[in-house]
Amino acid sequence: MGLTYLHTMVRVKDLEKSMAFYGLLGLKEIRRYDSEAGRFSLIFLAPPGQEEAPIELTFNWDGDDELPSDSRHFGHLAYGVDNIYEMCQHLRDNGIVINRPPRDGRMAFVRSPDNISIELLQNGEALAQAEPWSSMENTGHW
Repeated sequence: MGLTYLHTMVRVKDLEKSMAFYGLLGLKEIRRYDSEAGRFSLIFLAPPGQEEAPIELTFNWDGDDELPSDSRHFGHLAYGVDNIYEMCQHLRDNGIVINRPPRDGRMAFVRSPDNISIELLQNGEALAQAEPWSSMENTGHW
């Protein structure tokens, strides 16, 4: 009996903000299911060329009062990036807080609008340490 990865699901409060955030990371919508009867949408996003590794955003049209205020119990989503400094600068330029800066040229953490922790890892070897990242302090939880 084989096992196949399907997706990771996260609930979102504001679909527009969440779609914009995951778009900044480079994820693209690969499919969507809208249920009039259930009053919810399921939006599947994945990095280009990696449609077999999606996340599912679940959005309840009438709101979702059961979302916890801190999603740390979830853990995190992790994505490899070609240049950790460029990605962090891109996110920062678009108003995203870099909670754990890539001081080591290898790893950073940010949070989605729904407080989901996102780990960014440098593909391959760590980059040489560089400012402003190497002296930047942590901000909040990651």
